[in-house]
Amino acid sequence: MSKVAVVTDSNSGISQKLAEEMGISVLPMPFTIDGREYFEGISLTQEEFYEYLKKDADIATSQPSPESVLNLWKELLKEYDEVVHIPMSSGLSGSCQTAIALADDFGGRVQVVNNHRISITQRRSVEDAVRLAREGKSAGEIRAILEETKLNSSIYITVATLKYLKKGGRITPAVAAIGTMLRLKPVLTIQGERLDSFSKARTMRQARQTMIDAIRNDMEKRFGGLDAHKVYLDIAHTNNYEEAQDFKAEVEEAFPGYQVGFVDALSLSVSCHIGDGALALAATEILGS
Repeated sequence: MSKVAVVTDSNSGISQKLAEEMGISVLPMPFTIDGREYFEGISLTQEEFYEYLKKDADIATSQPSPESVLNLWKELLKEYDEVVHIPMSSGLSGSCQTAIALADDFGGRVQVVNNHRISITQRRSVEDAVRLAREGKSAGEIRAILEETKLNSSIYITVATLKYLKKGGRITPAVAAIGTMLRLKPVLTIQGERLDSFSKARTMRQARQTMIDAIRNDMEKRFGGLDAHKVYLDIAHTNNYEEAQDFKAEVEEAFPGYQVGFVDALSLSVSCHIGDGALALAATEILGS
């Protein structure tokens, strides 16, 4: 039986401390803030990041260097037979394609999973990989299973401000100005590898209901219905923990018999594009259900 190491990046929302408890490795995503490089969860905390964001610092996201990826793999392969590497969605970053190219030199011992997930849905993929490795699956088998089920999740995100979507060029200044004037709360969705507009709400309460309704619709049409209990429900937020906890209670009331699994902080590389105060609700199909 192959001994398989599981690797992901900090876009999964898995901290270095949690990674140690899970027995996995997490590559920290690098950031440049006012010309200086930082690493998520290593030299940059969530609190420090939002302070920089508040001060309108010049923040740019990057991907782990090829050297850091290769060095980690080589180190793990001294102890493990194989590595399964689960980066963030290839549609949202180039780090997945870079890893796939780097893996070519390892003769199949490193398998890179392109399963189009990020944040809490990516974290669920990592948990699945850990469980499959314990069950004796090879890195290649784990990759095949995770890629086969890659689209079996949904995320809906409500942003509190349009400032950062405008700054990143995802909406025009005119749309941002109108939205701000009308106090609109856009609801975005991540289905597979794309971040798209889904709906608009006038208040955060309306936006929360929109996300609940969207998840209910997905459960009924894609995941066997509410009674099937085939999905995990998870919440993420950007510097908005108290409201996220309140939202957790609302979600559990809306879906009797379900419990919210995680209430996680969204990864900083997502946060810098949407700002603080955001809430997200995700449904991820339970593997093998």
